[in-house]
Amino acid sequence: MIVAIEGEVVYKEPTLLHILVYGLTHEVHVSINTSSIINEKNVKLFTTQIIREDTNSLYGFATKNEKRMFDTLLKINGVGPKVALAVCSTFTPETFAKIVSAKDVAMLKRVPGIGPKAASRILVELADFIVSGNEDTQSDSGAILEATLALESLGFKKDAIKKALSGESGSVQELVKIGLKKMQRL
Repeated sequence: MIVAIEGEVVYKEPTLLHILVYGLTHEVHVSINTSSIINEKNVKLFTTQIIREDTNSLYGFATKNEKRMFDTLLKINGVGPKVALAVCSTFTPETFAKIVSAKDVAMLKRVPGIGPKAASRILVELADFIVSGNEDTQSDSGAILEATLALESLGFKKDAIKKALSGESGSVQELVKIGLKKMQRL
């Protein structure tokens, strides 16, 4: 799994980069927001690699929050990489978090490829989407988000997780332990 890439940009389109890394050129799909930030030849991006039977694609992001937003969108049934990248191109993670918390279907429908049903489904499934405030240090909200995702992957329901973690703080590991204890699965 490729989690980051650092190299020289040898080709650039609004949503596509070719990055030369030690003699190999990688094709990396990027959002328009990430593309607009890249001004230099050398670049470092956080990446998500998607391997399917007919393709092996790499998606790059300038910030951890944008990568987290993309990865979270991919977990929603019916949202693929193209739609998730379109959301990342249309909104910053901070703006997207505000749209989700306000349940603004009209704003989400502005994204190419998202209709009213898909917008409603995204808003329901991402009701607890939180963006970390500081990129370098993991804030409580970022730790809660990661702990929530970890507990969801273990099969717990969002409502139960939200109740268990409300008012708690700490590292991701501590929050997962607290959540498991409160949900009586430790």
